[in-house]
This record gives sequence, structure tokens and C-alpha cells, in this order.
Amino acid sequence: MNSIPEHRSTIALTRAAIANGTTTARAVAEAALSRIEALNPRLNAFLAVTADTALAQADATDARVRAGEQLRPLDGIPVAIKDNLVIEGVATTCGSRILENYRPPYTATAVERLCEAGAVIVGKTNCDEFAMGSSNENSAYGPVRNPWDEERVPGGSSGGSAVAVASGMAMLALGSDTGGSIRQPASLCGVVGLKPTYGRISRYGLVAFGSSLDQIGPFAASVEDASVALRVMAGHDERDSTSSEAPVPDFADLESGVDGLRIGIPAEFFADGLSEGTRECVESGIERLRKRGATTVDISLPHMKYATACYYIVATAEASSNLARFDGVRYGYRAEGAELLREMYMRSRSEGFGPEVKRRIMLGTYVLSSGYYDAYYDKALRVRTLIENDFRKAFVECDVILTPTSPSTAFRLGEKSGDPLQMYLSDVYTITANLAGIPGVSIPCGTSEGLPVGLQVLAPHFGEPVMLRAARAVEV
Repeated sequence: MNSIPEHRSTIALTRAAIANGTTTARAVAEAALSRIEALNPRLNAFLAVTADTALAQADATDARVRAGEQLRPLDGIPVAIKDNLVIEGVATTCGSRILENYRPPYTATAVERLCEAGAVIVGKTNCDEFAMGSSNENSAYGPVRNPWDEERVPGGSSGGSAVAVASGMAMLALGSDTGGSIRQPASLCGVVGLKPTYGRISRYGLVAFGSSLDQIGPFAASVEDASVALRVMAGHDERDSTSSEAPVPDFADLESGVDGLRIGIPAEFFADGLSEGTRECVESGIERLRKRGATTVDISLPHMKYATACYYIVATAEASSNLARFDGVRYGYRAEGAELLREMYMRSRSEGFGPEVKRRIMLGTYVLSSGYYDAYYDKALRVRTLIENDFRKAFVECDVILTPTSPSTAFRLGEKSGDPLQMYLSDVYTITANLAGIPGVSIPCGTSEGLPVGLQVLAPHFGEPVMLRAARAVEV
């Protein structure tokens, strides 16, 4: 199982080594950059490497050490950023040809906060185009490969970030999660992936896919490392109108245990479709919690059976609206030779967007169109409310909910790319958390046939502290 030996955090060890002079931040950064140079040609996890920036940030940390200043939470820690989060002056493509040459004039709040905490940004990671996909095969710049088996997918859409951490090219990475795009690749790559409560981390500077669903979160090698990153990024941001003003705890109380914690086990997540190897690993994780004093409670989330249909109506509708801005006029790719404005719009979008993005724009436009809005979109919003209510009722009976993260381990490249419905079902266990806006984390809980399996912990709104405690108890 991929857990940190002796309950120690990679971040804590690295910061301690930098502080006591055992190593330097520059040496740590150079090691990460060398690893990227060696592995990325095979894994294709990075679309851009920001070596000069990384070394300058590392040198600033070393200067703080020489001056006797106290280190910040992420001083000297190599961090990778999913390529749908903007960094001023650094190419942000969202894995799409339509933004191939886009250099944003500002930086996302989450990235700013990482940098203010001392993070060393080593590059931008590959992802499914505009974060639309479950396998990272939809990137215009080629698929990302799973380091456990390079013929298999890493999951998506944040596959590049998951692979960066799993392969040691970065200690932390940021992803975005609209329907499982952090948790599912974390499961398939054997790392920790955390989606916070909607509004906990500012979305300012995240290129929007589904605005009511999108959330930014970290990938890490341990729950402790993920909690450090969450603490750094969380908090209100006046530039994001959906950013919550809820108080931000330190998320550091991971060792108080789970004695007396009530663990909800929803029958709907253990029905047909779950592979036997995954089931065994998840059940062993649940048993680990029982041995540490937690009690299990059988619960039901009866509207889960409608979640996939609900999600792909809401998400595609919001995608259709958000992606209307990519028209070839203001920024991004513009088709050459068009004589009329309408022709320029059509050709720019047809040539710039890939097949999966086009599919979702068309589905979203359809469900929002006159005569179909009430039949599809309005009903999906009503079902979404029922799903939220299911979780509210369940959390009266339990403190957290445990489920598989993904129905199976990583599948082979190309295995599901010809069947969109089968691909969409890869997120069947993760999309409900986005629809309800609750936090979720995937942690490694074993392997099946040599491939990692993830267990998902869900908690009530702003219940990250208890969620992380439970996740830590599974991990150690």
C-alpha cells in the first residue's frame, strides 16, 4: 500500500532537511526537474516545465534559510499545476488546440497562495481537454500514461497531476474536480486526491467547465501532505463570488483517531459493476477503521441511480455556456481565411475543439434549447436537490461515508475511448459529491492484480477535518 513510512510526511521531511542544512531547496528543485526530464518523454504528464521560475523560487527559500527566517508551510516543495489553472505569462492550454498560444495576464488565487507559502512551481500538467474526460486520452497533446503500467490510463481529467505525484516528479500537484477528476485519477495512480467543499478554495483563475460543480484540490503522497496544501489554499477570496466565508481550521488534527466515529456504508455503491478486487480492497479499508474503534452504519442514497444522467445534463449545459467565450475573436485560436464572421466562428471552434468537447457542447446546447429545457435541464436540477437531500439525511446517521472511488483499477489505453457511455460510468462513484457540493478524498487502500485501488471518504459540507481524520486512519 502506498503510504508514507512511519506516518511521516514528505513535506515535513523535506522542509526539515532544508531547514537544518541537510539539503537545499535548489537541490530539491533540481532533482524534481531532472526526474521530469527523465520520465516525461514516456509519461507525458507535463505540457510545460517552468525550470527558471522553479529555481528562482527555490533560491528564495534558501535565502530565507541563510537569513535565519522561519520556513513557510511549503518552502522548497516542488508543485505541479494542472493546465486549466492560469499562471501569469505561462502557457495555459487546457489540453486544447484552441488555447495553444494563450499566455494569461494573471494568476489563479490557489496558485498565488501556494507561491506565497513557498511552493516551487515546476510546471503545468497535461489533462483531458477543458477537463472533460475520465482517462486523459482527450488531450490535444497526447494521452498521459499510468506509471504503474504505461499501457494503462491514469484516469482523468487531472491525469497529468496524478502521475506527477505518483512518479515523484512533484511532491504536490493541483487538479480540478468537476465529477471526480481529482479523486478518480488519484485512485488509479495510487495517490491521495482531495476535492474540498464547494466554495472552500477559490475558483478564481480556473478555466471554467461546470461552474456549479468545479473545485480545485491537491494530489499528494499522503493525507498529511494533502491537508497542508488544503490549509494553504482554503479561505475566502473576494474575486470569486462563490467563495465561502466559512472559517478555515488548520486540518492538522489527524492523529486523534476514529474511536466512536460512525462510518456510513451505502449499499448503492457496492452493487453490480464493482470489480471483485476493488471490493476486497475497499472492504479491507473499512475493516481497518473498525479495528481502530469506528462503527459502521448501513445507509441508503436512493437517488444515486439517477446521478450519472443528472450530472451529464447539468455539466454539459454549463460547459455549453462557459465555452461559448472561445469564439476566435478575443483570444485563442482563430481560423484563417474566413470571409464572414459566422464562418470564422464556425471554423475556429470546429478546428480548435476536440471531439469530446464538441460532443458535450452539443449535448449542453440541446438540453438548454427551447422546448427541451423543462424536459431535461429543469428536471436534472430537481434530481440534484434530491441527491443533496439524500446526503443530508445520511449524515444524520453517520459522520462520514466510505465508498469505492472507482469501479475498477486503471483500464487500458483505448479500451473505452470508442464507447462514451462506458467512459462516463467510470465516474459513477464520484459525481454525487460534486452534485451535492460536499468534500471527498480518495486514499490508496491496496492493490488488485498489481494496480492501485482507492477508497473514497465523503463528509458533510465543510466536514474536511473529520474526513481527513478518517482518511488518515485508513492510510496508516
